[in-house]
Amino acid sequence: MWGRNVYDSISKFLQFQLTVNVVAVIVAFTGACITQDSPLKAVQMLWVNLIMDTFASLALATEPPTEALLLRKPYGRNKPLISRTMMKNILGHAVYQLTLIFTLLFVGEELGHARCSAHRQLGC
Repeated sequence: MWGRNVYDSISKFLQFQLTVNVVAVIVAFTGACITQDSPLKAVQMLWVNLIMDTFASLALATEPPTEALLLRKPYGRNKPLISRTMMKNILGHAVYQLTLIFTLLFVGEELGHARCSAHRQLGC
């Protein structure tokens, strides 16, 4: 039971870490190429790394095993650590996060000005 729980926790940890790393690398590289300046400074990258490692380690260490783990078949020795479903989840979450981050990075200022203009017109 504990072995299956550890395996599941490591899988979740890897999925989280890979998603955040993919997003961070693409944002840093693409943002630097387009804006000629890195959107994430060194201190911000350190904060992202600190938060990412903290949440990942908490997720790895705090989920207790359940009896339901024993109801499923064990994984084989040749089963890949990153399954097809995990890869789909990683890419899906990365696309979502990249869409949100690039929208804020490239269009965020205009969205903020449009909102301020609307508030001024309403007398807020």
